[in-house]
Amino acid sequence: MTRAETQPRTWFITGASRGLGRAFTEAALAAGDRVVGVSRDVSPLAELVAGSGGRLVTFALDVADRAAVFAGVQRAYDAFGGLDVVVNNAGAVVLGMLEELTEEQARAHLDTNFFGALWVSQAAIPLLRAQGSGHIMQVSSMGSAGGFAATGVYSAGKAALDAMTEALAMEVERFGIAVTILQPGGYETGLFTTGLTMTEQNEAYAPLRAWLADMWNESTDADPAMAAAAVLRIADLDTPPKRVVLGDAAYDMVGDLSRARTAELAKWEKLSRKAG
Repeated sequence: MTRAETQPRTWFITGASRGLGRAFTEAALAAGDRVVGVSRDVSPLAELVAGSGGRLVTFALDVADRAAVFAGVQRAYDAFGGLDVVVNNAGAVVLGMLEELTEEQARAHLDTNFFGALWVSQAAIPLLRAQGSGHIMQVSSMGSAGGFAATGVYSAGKAALDAMTEALAMEVERFGIAVTILQPGGYETGLFTTGLTMTEQNEAYAPLRAWLADMWNESTDADPAMAAAAVLRIADLDTPPKRVVLGDAAYDMVGDLSRARTAELAKWEKLSRKAG
């Protein structure tokens, strides 16, 4: 069923300046809704703000800073007197083999991709609980379905986000708060350019890196507006999904990984059962 309300919603979107966050922001505004968009640099949103008729409020926010997040979520709530949809979209990618990662790179990556979403969720829950409604959307990735060479920490952070979000959904559903995990595939977002950190390459992995490059060169990325249209439809549902894959190729890949994991589980059933 779809939402029967006609009042405009208020969205809080992190990482709103580019990529999927920008597409979500534009789609929500086009639907007549109000948006509070945050990012470490909100200057790319200036033109949208000017043309929004006051329906788009932006300010700089680093989601890795827990204290700043709590203040920022309250500021977003106060901007329009409530929050309807909270989208944890801010994220980045560190690309490299696990052996190559520095401690600083690993921790900085998880501070944004995992802890940032946790801080925003923690800050939003009391506000949504008090109003008895709300929808938290966590932008995960098709990569959370399984680890993959050179994106191990990225997939690990998204898998952790998935597990945390499943727990969150159980904890807040009695308060009237819906929670959805979004697993997008490849979109033209600049994530692997603007949002990319590279490790210092170890030559031992050169053959694997060449194989990966050939494989990734064959892939094509979709228009983020297509994902945004799906997210708007999800926000309209009275009973939204707890998890949804975004993208045709992504759906196939996640399905293949799920079936392979189920087959591996069944293959070793007897050994598992012998363990007690």
